This record gives sequence, structure tokens and C-alpha cells, in this order.
Amino acid sequence: MVSVDRLLAFAAMSFLLIVIPGPSVLFTVGRALAQGRRAALSSVAGNALGAYVLVVAVAFGIGAVVERSAVAFTVLKLAGAAYLVYLGVKAWRQRGSVPAAIDGEAARGSVRTLWEGFAVGVANPKTMVFFAAVLPQFVDPGIGHVAGQMMLLGLIFVGIALASDSAWGLGASAARDWFARSPGRLAVVGRIGGLSMIGLGVTVAVTGRKD
Repeated sequence: MVSVDRLLAFAAMSFLLIVIPGPSVLFTVGRALAQGRRAALSSVAGNALGAYVLVVAVAFGIGAVVERSAVAFTVLKLAGAAYLVYLGVKAWRQRGSVPAAIDGEAARGSVRTLWEGFAVGVANPKTMVFFAAVLPQFVDPGIGHVAGQMMLLGLIFVGIALASDSAWGLGASAARDWFARSPGRLAVVGRIGGLSMIGLGVTVAVTGRKD
């Protein structure tokens, strides 16, 4: 079992990293502005699941491969960037649309946005490299179960990210609700959300390690 002081130290580091707006926040805000609260929260949940898959991958050694391989890092980075641009274009085309009123259609929409958030989260190479570099620093090899320790630490990170990203999503969707009182304003905010996701995708594609 990881000691309490290690858990608290990792939680503090994770909190400092998460509260500073980054790709996941921009993605959540963009989705909230483009499609509203339900889509934003579904995206947050999916993104968190994707991030935890990266934790498991790091715990069992895949993260170390990506950390050391420029080719693997670049492939994941470009895949994630392309998907973000695709989602941004999709949000732009659907700007100003009213969410489905039928429960079945709304449920299918939530599953779709959950999956899209998962795809973005699991295709984020920077998150994997962060976990690969940081998680081992808080593991105590002397007590064994190293993979289990990493997965426990990952749960802490994901829990903090869920709370923070949800707050951003709820705030952005509340602003969208105000804009929704006017169809013209809703179309504008939909464009902003779409453009923010496209811009994020381009930024992910052109930044990061070059080796």
C-alpha cells in the first residue's frame, strides 16, 4: 500500500498540473460551448477513462516504450491532433443546433460523446509521457505490487481531473445556455467551440518533442 505522504504529495502535484488550463480543459470547454452540458460531462467522463487506460499502459510498461520512441510518440500525437480537428469541424457544422429532445436520441448522443472523449484521452501522448515520468517517482518498490501502486496513484489523478474538468464544463455550458436565448448568439458560440477544438488539434500537432 502506498504511504499516505506519497499519496498526498502526488495529489498535490496532480492538482497543480490539472488546475492550470491545458488540452483537456480546452477540449471540455469547446465541447460545452458547441454542444452543451450533457456533451461536456460525457466528454469529461470519456477523457478520464482514456487517461486511466494510459495509467494502466504505463503501469504495465507500454508508457516506457512511448516515452523512449519518437516514432510511437509522433504517431499518437498526430492521431490525437487529427481527431481533435475532426471533432472541431463537426462542432462547427452543427453550430446552433438544438440538442435532441427524445430520451433515446439523447442517450445515444451521450454514448457517442463519451466515446469521443475517450478517444481523445487515450490518444494523448503527453499524458502518457507525464505518467511514465512521474508515477515511478511516487512508487515504493520495497513494498511490491508496483503496477498496483501506479494504478492507485492514477485513480487519484483521474479523480482530481474529473472534478476540475467537470467544473470547467459546467461553467462553459452555463454561458452557452445564456447565449442559447438567441439563435444567432448560439451559432456564434458553437463556432467558438468548434474553432477552439480545431486550434487545440493544430497546437498538439505542431508542439512536443521533435527528436
